[in-house]
Amino acid sequence: MSDELSLDLFGEGEEGEEGEEGEEGDQREDDRDWTADGGEARASARPEDPRSRVAPSAPGTPSPAGTPDGSRPKVWSVSQVNRAVRGLLESSVESLWVGGEIGTWTRSRAGHCYFTLKDDRAQLRAVMFAREADLLPTDPDEGMKVRVLGELTLYEARGEYQLVGRRLEAEGAEGLWRKAFEELRRRLEAEGLLDPGRKRPIPRYPRVVGVVTSPTGAAFRDITSVLARRAPWVRVVLSGTRVQGDGASADIAAALRRLVASGLPDVVIVGRGGGSLEDLWAFNEEPVARAVAESPIPIVSAVGHEVDVTIADLVADARAPTPSAAAETVVPDAAALRAQLRRTPERLGRGLRRAATRRRAAVSERLARLLRSIERRLAPVRQAADIGSERLERRIRGLRAERRERLHGLSGRLQALSPLATLSRGYSVARDAKGRVLRVVDDFEKETRFYLRVTDGIVEAESLGASALEPDP
Repeated sequence: MSDELSLDLFGEGEEGEEGEEGEEGDQREDDRDWTADGGEARASARPEDPRSRVAPSAPGTPSPAGTPDGSRPKVWSVSQVNRAVRGLLESSVESLWVGGEIGTWTRSRAGHCYFTLKDDRAQLRAVMFAREADLLPTDPDEGMKVRVLGELTLYEARGEYQLVGRRLEAEGAEGLWRKAFEELRRRLEAEGLLDPGRKRPIPRYPRVVGVVTSPTGAAFRDITSVLARRAPWVRVVLSGTRVQGDGASADIAAALRRLVASGLPDVVIVGRGGGSLEDLWAFNEEPVARAVAESPIPIVSAVGHEVDVTIADLVADARAPTPSAAAETVVPDAAALRAQLRRTPERLGRGLRRAATRRRAAVSERLARLLRSIERRLAPVRQAADIGSERLERRIRGLRAERRERLHGLSGRLQALSPLATLSRGYSVARDAKGRVLRVVDDFEKETRFYLRVTDGIVEAESLGASALEPDP
């Protein structure tokens, strides 16, 4: 694990910056007489004070009657009068704020804005040229109450005086800034770019952190300081850009796209330090919102302080209240990681024991459910088997009784036919030594040994002689 933070400057870092603690110089053009005539800007040199000049008289012009001393009177041309009035107006009335309602509002192709301010009794023509008009977050609506800082002057060609505005603010809560913010927010919300479902998770252990901010601002110093303290092994890639002023939103979007196209960072912080609403406004403009939304890399927005909420915050995958908090969001704390690693064996052991206990309980529960299921399935089978067994037993008993009765009958018949039954009635059967039955007298020769089979045994006998019976007459 390295103890030094790796820092890369990616792309072209732009100097000059943010009004975290500085201001953009107020550069004004030379004094010019601008007019709304025809939608084009017109300039003329400021005339000398007409009160120090005497208008020439045309030669041969008769003196008007009624002059006290008969001298020739001063005859002013219309142009001279208008120029003199303009000089008087511009020299006697300093810059002032004028409040009223927007009557009409027109923006020319050149970017100049022509409008009227009115109240319930009068109206005043006004113009705001492209340089100042481009600083407006949006055009005011007709009827909106505003206040305009500017100088009174006279458009000599028409003899009409007007207010040349340098700054325009709407009355109320943040005025035009809030109006422009809500208009863009509603448009992006309708496109689904503010949907929480499209936000991606921030990687827990990034190896490369991209930063889009000013290279000279306090925000970048805060981010690198926190990253070096919490995760010194992380590589930081900076894509420097202006973060305020005219065109800053396009610069921020380009810097972010350069960084994303490099494929280097795992997560990107886009932001800047605190400032006024105007200072932070670049992060409320559409180019930045589109670049953040189209990034395939998770974006953390960190603009201003906790109370400052910008369009970039709403579109980004995560919002941090400050740049320092953004750095804490994207990387883990090294000390916390070490402590966590030291506790890992114990936690792992507890986890394994809990897992084993849960597995055993789950197996026991499943086995019990299986046994109950088997019992439920076997109950009808067992009941049917019991019924069948009882029926079979009754059938067997019936068959046995029937067979016994039949056997008894057959036994009686057999007994009647058995020679033993004859023997039991006093008869005997004579057999010779070979077991041959001796049936007739001729079989009993004298001194022939034979055996008599009687009811309860065998008697050995010897023939003493035999005589045949006489036949019955």
